[in-house]
Amino acid sequence: MVKSILHLSDTHGYHNQLNDLPNTDLIIHSGDISFAGTENEIMDFMEWFFNLPHKYKIFIAGNHDDGLFGANIEGLPENCFYLCNSGITIENIKLYGIPMFMEDVLSGKYTKQIASIPSNIDVLVSHQPPYCILDSSANINYGSSDLLQAILRIQPKYHLFGHIHNAVGIEYTEKTTFVNAAQLDEKYKLNYVPFLLKIER
Repeated sequence: MVKSILHLSDTHGYHNQLNDLPNTDLIIHSGDISFAGTENEIMDFMEWFFNLPHKYKIFIAGNHDDGLFGANIEGLPENCFYLCNSGITIENIKLYGIPMFMEDVLSGKYTKQIASIPSNIDVLVSHQPPYCILDSSANINYGSSDLLQAILRIQPKYHLFGHIHNAVGIEYTEKTTFVNAAQLDEKYKLNYVPFLLKIER
């Protein structure tokens, strides 16, 4: 039974400097695994991620991870999952991941992808925050109003994201726990630690 989740985001190639990570049942990375989106950066992250001792591992793509756009990710270890507008159930926990590719944002596909998130989700993993929730930088809200509406519709137990480096934290509502787990600060310095979340049944 999954009892805890380790959540991190926005490592931007600094993953190898994350030492002594708690060995939880499930680790989730919510995007920006790379900085420039190159194949070498992505492969280096995946090699590190696959070798972590966690029982289950999930990652999605962020706006820096262009190298994953349209990629057909195959041959992953059986306990590791790349979610791209897709979901998976792990020990009765329903998870869904939505990436943030700028190509989709500019084409309007991103809005449709958000609208297609199914309703019966326990954990929603996105890169972008919802509007006005852990999304502020320099007094500007960078979250998605479409994601906020999806959250109000779905009411997941957890919404995990990153993207805004100086809005790291946890916010609670009656239905949903929101977590921005960016690891780098606004100056792209590794300055934060992942969040350890206890799963309540």
